[in-house]
Amino acid sequence: MNFRGIWAIYRTEMARTRRTVWQSVATPVITTVLYFIVFGGAIGSRMKQVGGVGYGAFIVPGLIMLTLLTQGISNASVAIYFPKFTRTIFELLSAPISSTEAVFAYVGAAATKSVMIGLIILATATLFVPVRVLHPGWMVAFLLLTAVSFALFGFIIGIWAENFEQLAIIPSLVVTPLTFLGGAFYSIDMLPQPWRTISLFNPVVYLVSGFRWSFYGVGDVGVATSLGFIVAFMVLCLALLWWIFRSGYRLKP
Repeated sequence: MNFRGIWAIYRTEMARTRRTVWQSVATPVITTVLYFIVFGGAIGSRMKQVGGVGYGAFIVPGLIMLTLLTQGISNASVAIYFPKFTRTIFELLSAPISSTEAVFAYVGAAATKSVMIGLIILATATLFVPVRVLHPGWMVAFLLLTAVSFALFGFIIGIWAENFEQLAIIPSLVVTPLTFLGGAFYSIDMLPQPWRTISLFNPVVYLVSGFRWSFYGVGDVGVATSLGFIVAFMVLCLALLWWIFRSGYRLKP
């Protein structure tokens, strides 16, 4: 294992975050504050509790999950797309570092950024609403698994994308809408049939439900189902990356 090579890539990616601190950290925090003002203030004043949890506190796991998904995809996809765009990807491919080590470094950096921002948003949320974590171990597990899984997914998108439009289309037109429709700001138990059943086909429902259960002990689906979905999604992403590096798909001419 080339730990020096992994550390070099990881350190470079983390340094990019420090150079863009306002975009990387301040923007998600400001957005979170706005969500609390709009959803927590306007809607929370009319809907006091959901599942026995105050509405303001209820949306905290959904806000963190929304950030984990978007930031994980964005950080990882941009990290690998720019070497392709600037044609420096060939230096990485010819360097004495394996594909596994490169993925470990890039995905590790992207997941670290996502977790950091998620924790910052959690700290910000405590300034507005009383937040409790009933299962801190499970909370950390869901946090890490989701961050790593969607960093892997973002890495795949960065390899697949051939222009900036393709780079942004999946996060903006697929992931974000699925998150808003996946119970981030409401419980799917509040939906009438058949919409509740249809919502169960939304993969984000399982992510948000498991993460919310770790906070308050309530969820829309079983915690084992949520955990199984995240693990299955991670395995699928790893399999796709194995095939991409084995075949050279959109990496080699």
